[in-house]
Amino acid sequence: MDPVDVNILGVQGVYILWVLTAVSMFFFVRRITKIIKILNRARPENRFDNFKERIVNFILYVLGQKKLFGERTIGLPHFLFFWGFVFYAGSFWWNLLRGLIPVLPIPYSDEVGIITFALEIMGVLVLLSIIVAVLRRIFFPPQHLQQSFDAVIILSLITILMVTLLLGQGYKGTIEASVWSPIGSIIASGLSVSENTAVDTFKAFWWIHIISVLFFLGYIPYSKHMHLLASPFNVLFRNNSQPADLTIKSNSEDIGSGASKWTEFTWKDLLNSFSCAECGRCDRACPAQNSGAVLAPRVILHKIKEQMYETGFNKNGNGIHEIFEDKISKEELWQCTTCMSCMQQCPVLNEHLPVIISMRRFLINQGEVEQTVQDVLQKITRYGNSFGQSDRNRPKWTAALEPKIKDARKEEVEYLWLTGDYAAFDSRLQSITQKTAYIFQKSGLDFGILYEAEKNSGNDVRRIGEEGLFEVLRDKNTQQIKKSKFKKIITTDPHTYNTLKNEYKLSDNGDDVSIRHYTEVIDELINEKKITFNNKLNIKATYHDPCYLGRYNGVYEPPRKILKSIGVTLVEMPRNRAKSYCCGAGGGRIWMEDKTPVKERPSESRIREAAALKDVSLMVVACPKDIVMFQDAVKTTGNEGKLEIKDISELVFESMK
Repeated sequence: MDPVDVNILGVQGVYILWVLTAVSMFFFVRRITKIIKILNRARPENRFDNFKERIVNFILYVLGQKKLFGERTIGLPHFLFFWGFVFYAGSFWWNLLRGLIPVLPIPYSDEVGIITFALEIMGVLVLLSIIVAVLRRIFFPPQHLQQSFDAVIILSLITILMVTLLLGQGYKGTIEASVWSPIGSIIASGLSVSENTAVDTFKAFWWIHIISVLFFLGYIPYSKHMHLLASPFNVLFRNNSQPADLTIKSNSEDIGSGASKWTEFTWKDLLNSFSCAECGRCDRACPAQNSGAVLAPRVILHKIKEQMYETGFNKNGNGIHEIFEDKISKEELWQCTTCMSCMQQCPVLNEHLPVIISMRRFLINQGEVEQTVQDVLQKITRYGNSFGQSDRNRPKWTAALEPKIKDARKEEVEYLWLTGDYAAFDSRLQSITQKTAYIFQKSGLDFGILYEAEKNSGNDVRRIGEEGLFEVLRDKNTQQIKKSKFKKIITTDPHTYNTLKNEYKLSDNGDDVSIRHYTEVIDELINEKKITFNNKLNIKATYHDPCYLGRYNGVYEPPRKILKSIGVTLVEMPRNRAKSYCCGAGGGRIWMEDKTPVKERPSESRIREAAALKDVSLMVVACPKDIVMFQDAVKTTGNEGKLEIKDISELVFESMK
């Protein structure tokens, strides 16, 4: 809002402005101080490394609002909201300082023509954006959008600020026209008032505007719009190495035991709750929520914040109950598939998964996990695999292959191939693993395996919350890998790929070991013309992006390039690449039973999506667990004979024959 000088404001007005500012700042500082004290009572975590990357993220996701443009309707309006907020905040503080201390030798912002022009144009754009936002909330509210009176207050305040700015400029324009005030001039042209009336009206709008801004300032920390203040810091302190990397970055001895109350989370976990805008994007993307389960990522963060507000302002924090007693059910925590859709969709880069898995760690340590999961964990502990088979059975799938696959423990190879449990032990998948080996052999790839020395990678073990067992598996695998002589690692299972790439330390000198998914290697072999195709398939098919290959690690193009090379016309499902829908196997869910009825399992929803594509009867996958999940879902959805599930290696094998 354009200010008036002391002659219009009056000496008494300056005193009033000082009082209003002091009151607003008192409530603002008091609340922010309490919130900072809450964060200081949480467990420590190092989020101060890689400062250059953090600045880049800040520019992209805060200043550029990159994530918000994923939803077209509200993306641009919110972008304008944000920059309107930034621009008006800067102008407000400039003018407030000038109003509080009239003798300062600095001009008001409206004395700089270009700023006046920008304020007016931005004011109109923000008003238009508010209209879009209101219409969306009333007539087209997206699922899980939090409809609250708090949002009405905020939108009303923003509207008041824009309207008082523009009308004030209009009345000011009747006294003194300016080429830098186009909107004010248009409004002024429709007004016919005396100079005294114009001054009095301008003064009234100025006070309405300034009181609204000061109320807004004091109100923000007490409202859900605290995210305006918290989310920039949330983005700045995100996990740069890999958003869902569960490596514990804290010296706190108890952090591995998990969390059962807000004081046992890290300060960054708690910052997520303050940063949440309650927009519902995470819930809309969540396969558990869409299946009819009770899990809602947004609600998880909100309930932690509720507990903080209820008990966090106590000096000693005594009497804080376990969050499972009255806030979060244990059932909803086990429904998470760790697909990372919630995090991928979140515009403020909240990290839901580490929070959920921290609570899972607590439950695991208390022995509160269903029997089927306990059985699998015991099998892994005893045998090193989730199938409970002797480690001597791991390489049985190689028996029919000629030439014999090299033992990477005994001779040097270029590629060390880690198959993972399902590709090695599941009878439905062993033939696919053999075909993958055939492709490697025919292309002249120099590769070997660890035979019985390979253990479960621990990716899903860790995401269940069994941190101790994960560390044992990681150390055993790392020890065997370091004993082998190789240049690169191939993985069959995207879950294994993820944890090897992001959570293992395979080099003693700090150099990164190249971890490749088998689709990446096959794509390279095709590009190098080491694979020749004798039989182009000439079929239509759709492709499912595995969560741990795509969303987690950004591998989208190699599988698609392979399909194109073998003559497959790819028909994309509506949810593809980063928005690919989870099969429901991750986070240990493949080992769990549904305790309560669901509307439709994630795998079934995905099969229906694929089956709905015109002239498509084949769904291609690149993950052993996908084969298991989707073949079952084809049966339960009644799509047998209509939709076939095949691994991409099977198609490459067919094309090579």
